[in-house]
Amino acid sequence: MGLSRLAALHGVATSYSPSPDVTVSVPDDTVTAVLAALGVDAGTPEAVRKALDAAESAAVSRLLPPTVVVWSGEPPPVALTALPPDTALTIELEPAPGAAATPPERLARVANPTTPDAPVSGAPEAAGATPPAPGWWDEPPPGVHRLSARTPDNRHAAATLVVAPARVPQPPDRVHGFLVQLYSLLSARSWGMGDLGDLADLAAWSGRSLGSGFVQVNPLHAAVPGSPTDPSPYRPSSRRFPDPVHLHIESVPEYGHVRDRTALDDFRQDAAGLSEAVLNKGALIDRDAVWELKRQALELIHEVPLTPGRRAAYCDFLAEQGQALEDHALWCALAEVHGCDWHSWPEGLRDPRSPHTARARAELLDRVDFHSWLAWLTATQLAAAQQAARDAGMAVGIVHDLAVGVHPAGADTWAQQDAFARGMSVGAPPDAFNARGQDWGLPPWRPDALAASGYAPYRGLLRGLLAHAGALRIDHVMGLFRLWWVPEGRPPTEGTYVGQDAEAMLAVLVLEAHRAGAVVIGEDLGTVEPGVREALARRGVLGTSVLWFERDWDGTGEPLPPERWRRDCVATATTHDLPSTAARLTGDHVTLRHRLGLLTRPLEQELTEDATGTAEWLAYLARLRLLPEGDGDEEAAIRAVHRFLLLTPARMTGVWLPDTVGDRRPQNLPGTWDQYPNWRLPVADADGHPVTLEELAASPRLHRLMEVLSPRPEHSGSRTPPPGARRP
Repeated sequence: MGLSRLAALHGVATSYSPSPDVTVSVPDDTVTAVLAALGVDAGTPEAVRKALDAAESAAVSRLLPPTVVVWSGEPPPVALTALPPDTALTIELEPAPGAAATPPERLARVANPTTPDAPVSGAPEAAGATPPAPGWWDEPPPGVHRLSARTPDNRHAAATLVVAPARVPQPPDRVHGFLVQLYSLLSARSWGMGDLGDLADLAAWSGRSLGSGFVQVNPLHAAVPGSPTDPSPYRPSSRRFPDPVHLHIESVPEYGHVRDRTALDDFRQDAAGLSEAVLNKGALIDRDAVWELKRQALELIHEVPLTPGRRAAYCDFLAEQGQALEDHALWCALAEVHGCDWHSWPEGLRDPRSPHTARARAELLDRVDFHSWLAWLTATQLAAAQQAARDAGMAVGIVHDLAVGVHPAGADTWAQQDAFARGMSVGAPPDAFNARGQDWGLPPWRPDALAASGYAPYRGLLRGLLAHAGALRIDHVMGLFRLWWVPEGRPPTEGTYVGQDAEAMLAVLVLEAHRAGAVVIGEDLGTVEPGVREALARRGVLGTSVLWFERDWDGTGEPLPPERWRRDCVATATTHDLPSTAARLTGDHVTLRHRLGLLTRPLEQELTEDATGTAEWLAYLARLRLLPEGDGDEEAAIRAVHRFLLLTPARMTGVWLPDTVGDRRPQNLPGTWDQYPNWRLPVADADGHPVTLEELAASPRLHRLMEVLSPRPEHSGSRTPPPGARRP
């Protein structure tokens, strides 16, 4: 009983419900291990009693929680209305982003005054604070402020005060766009994989020619270096900074001033060979080979002095990014010398604030500058891609993706060690789709450490990602509320949920999105705790709805009628973790899993069940008169699927770019590692032949599909040139 109470006080679950009528108890050893990762000793009954006494005493005596959330236009929270009468409040305002450094402005409030509008002895007016308007609660401006409270009996507390707008910005109704894994989108000028130049070109073309309103890409976070590099964009070294492997080399202004043109030409020729191998010889995308060529080219470009204007812009970037960029660049420099797992570095270097690390920083100053410069170049090309999207008329622009966590050996875990739970990994509990549960190998943030820092790591992460985004997709958005923690050495079935301060996490998200003017999309597929979707919708966070999963699960089990879909979502036919639409229609995804030994039932049984479900959807589409071509036409069926999506009230409709040319291969096949080339496939046509961006733009099949989403009047004067035609 004591352990359960102690766990509850720290947000650690001792049971969970995989389905409404089932409750599973969490092993005590798991609870004890998770509490230890939160700095709580529960290893013995005596330790539990001592920790419980301390936690309960702190809860009773606490005047304020670590974070107080105020939503603009809504009544003050219970944390403030429950304060003792005549408690004096001081609010130290956060400077506006980009504002010059000035002494902080302070506001004074008197909570729950016994005499309305009467001054209270000891109130902070004498400290130079701005007195409040009539009424004890006068809402501060949006921001992350410092709140101090002092009661009449001289008890004192401090907290982070997050004042957030009520909702994130919203997209226009009925906007459509492409979903694509950027590395898979090669153009004629790519260096072996898709890059930010290709992203800008895709946005410019699809916005102008197809009326698209957005392009959603995979996470572009910095990867852990090494050979081979982990190809998954969802297990990065750092979520705070992008990976320079995505740079379009020729767009770097200093490229044209490199003296050693022969070396640059050799790199370009080798890069063309990489692209040729992928596009025409069946090779996989080789991220390591691409980065080796780009790194050598960038080393030469880095030798070119910046112009005064470019130097000033770079210095501004360094100042804006501050310690976070310095830590990231230093980790990259140290990894070049000591390897990419900081746990194996010399002991003194494992601490980013040690004297040993300070000396290494001075010794590696040139390499630190190189990696800082790479981050700046990548940020400028991200900005250029978003500007290209907006210039093309896109209402949203580039939709970036936030992975749920980071690699345990990467830059973020080194620089923010106190913020991460040691010996823990994020995953998912057992469910109907995976009886063994999942361990993603990603260390979680400690909720208590985040709260103590005023959510500084989280705020910095969001601000960096949103700087050049029209929208942000949050992978596994349920993690804002709780995450499944798996203790090291235990199977995922022996994990447990650890709760977040969801109100604070949401408030920071809404605040930063509001500042950036960006839409927020939550990936809320799978098991979702009751109330989560409602809480997200209240704050304007869109969900994700995939056609094949939208059924009347509480009733007939049949396809959900389009009018019953939710409005606040991105509606799609598939995602990067699911079969392409062509593969689902043909059953190819089942035979692929059979070849890889992933099926748990006989092939014929799996094929029959899959075909039955697909036939049910096709029959429904036919009844809605969305399939005038009749059965047996795969391309027509894909168009019918997207006609259906347009019948739903969904605000955004996403088109998986490989679906436009009939690609049958998934970009990622969950449950596989080396059995399948996850994250290394180019976009390909129905025959498996890779398709370049130029070929996509000229594809009749693509244009037939996109005509469904954005029909153009006859003789509109806007058309795509045929293959080989000169383009402006």
